[in-house]
Amino acid sequence: MEKVKIALIGAGQRGKDSYGQYALEYGERVEFVAVAEPNEIKREEFSKQHNIKEEYQFESWEELLNKDRFCDAVVIATPDDMHFQPTKLAIEKDYHILLEKPISNDPGEVIELGRLAKEKDNVILVCHVLRYTPFFSTIKEIIDSGVIGEVQNIHHSENIGYFHFAHSFVRGNWKNSDESSPIILQKSCHDMDIFLWLTGERCKKVDSFGDLSYFTLENRPEKATDRCVTCPVEKDCPYSAEKIYYPNIGRWPTTVITETQTKEEVKKSLEEGPYGKCVFGGCNNNVMDHQSTILEFEDNITVTFNLSAFSNKVHRTTRVMGTLGEIIADDAINEIEYQVFGSDQKTVINPKVVAGGHGGGDTGIMEEFVSLILEGGEGLSSMEKSIESHIMSFAAKEAMDLGQAVEMKKYYKKF
Repeated sequence: MEKVKIALIGAGQRGKDSYGQYALEYGERVEFVAVAEPNEIKREEFSKQHNIKEEYQFESWEELLNKDRFCDAVVIATPDDMHFQPTKLAIEKDYHILLEKPISNDPGEVIELGRLAKEKDNVILVCHVLRYTPFFSTIKEIIDSGVIGEVQNIHHSENIGYFHFAHSFVRGNWKNSDESSPIILQKSCHDMDIFLWLTGERCKKVDSFGDLSYFTLENRPEKATDRCVTCPVEKDCPYSAEKIYYPNIGRWPTTVITETQTKEEVKKSLEEGPYGKCVFGGCNNNVMDHQSTILEFEDNITVTFNLSAFSNKVHRTTRVMGTLGEIIADDAINEIEYQVFGSDQKTVINPKVVAGGHGGGDTGIMEEFVSLILEGGEGLSSMEKSIESHIMSFAAKEAMDLGQAVEMKKYYKKF
């Protein structure tokens, strides 16, 4: 069988552990033949896992992409503010591309990459992996079957999880929107994409409200210190770094804070690094810890979307209300229930479980990426389809900043 040969740009948690893992499990279909990663430990680990030759191990994406095209595709999993330039050059060099979301943290760059992608026949997918999960695919199938009639309204919540929010959006890589992306883009362009897919309609208007109200210096407990390892009230704090990281040595999220997964190295990281800091001040965080967004779609469909740090579990809950019935779904328990109006019967579905992150979505999008390269055809997603969800996210941020709703047609014209 012909293999797809791929170069990885960015061997972090997503690149190495999600997309790289697929190649280790399905080596008959795909092979990573090069890597660009500035962190020597991560670069060497990925190279060893995939038997990458020394001459194809690069410290930077520039080194890799300055070479003549030497493989079929690139997976781009760099930080949010480093997507545009490598993607632009990869498009120009005729690579097939799998790009980690967001496309860019700048709306003008998003539009520009979309324009460049239209000029090529190559496969260019953005990692909107929720489309590829059995969970959301099943919801889409129920809607498309017509059993609940015409969709009128969707209530959807992204419950980030108190520990996940503290890890990623207070202490971690996405704590400051000026350095990465607004949370409505970085975390929730997934959800915006799902709304477009489930409704099958374009978005007309967006309004949004949110704040960073809790993870601030004003809310630091009395006697608390700058670091959890020295804090006298640490044992009473659910956001304690010691509670979050020590029990998870060898797996996420502790794998993010240090390359060496030992108690000694984790302790050193908590004593010296950003992941040991008190969440109440000192982390230079500015992203919203809760945000509510209202969206109006064509065909008079409305969506209410809530994202919040303040949940016990990391999960999404979805309620789809149609003219003939409704769907209630919770991905934490992998359960979808729908009921037709006037009937006492409820149908409960537990979608199949697929290995891989994001409920099997990471596996699903890699399968499609490889299949489209080898066999052609039209996929569930594309760069063009992904652009609108990004612009919706930017518009939601603008609506919140301005304190008024944003009309999508007018917002597009700005770019």
